[in-house]
Amino acid sequence: MVRYKKSEEKRKQILYAAFQAIAEQGYDAVTLQTIADSAKVSKGVVHYYFDNKEAVLVELLGWLTGKIYEKETAAVNGQSRAVDKMAAYIDSVFVSPEKNRDFYRVYLDFLARASRSASYREINSRFYDNCARISAEIVELGQREGMFDPRLSVQETAPVIRSIIDGCLIQWLMTGQDELHAVYRDACRQSVMKLLAPETVKKS
Repeated sequence: MVRYKKSEEKRKQILYAAFQAIAEQGYDAVTLQTIADSAKVSKGVVHYYFDNKEAVLVELLGWLTGKIYEKETAAVNGQSRAVDKMAAYIDSVFVSPEKNRDFYRVYLDFLARASRSASYREINSRFYDNCARISAEIVELGQREGMFDPRLSVQETAPVIRSIIDGCLIQWLMTGQDELHAVYRDACRQSVMKLLAPETVKKS
């Protein structure tokens, strides 16, 4: 039997191939052979790194959401004011029509199975906890700066922000129109800022 030296680079190659395969063909159509073909390796190589399809996809979801959280955190940390941090956060999610389309096609496939998979639920819960943490830190800063409504509950508001972001992107995805990507991004910004605005601003 041929033995392969395990490497992080090869593992990432397989995960990225799995991501591309699901984005193009859908969760149910993907097999270990599909993933191997997409990665341009043998099925034996895929099996060397992962026991089965489920093992690949569990790690894929964790890998994807982890990378997204890192990029969003870096974007937010690059700004100092709460308003700028929120704009950077939203912009970091609305990457591009192509990247958002691929990610949400894959992510929606995972979400459809999360209610029946403890592994998927755990990873998704961790991802949304991280997203809420980003939003909470921005809201708290904005309240200290006097830019956001001080009456808002940070813990209740933080997950709503991500709901608005994901909702706008999913609605955009359903339109099938790349040219509307910026329109939905701007609408998302406006909705979030309206939610956070002080009462005096909301009434004006």
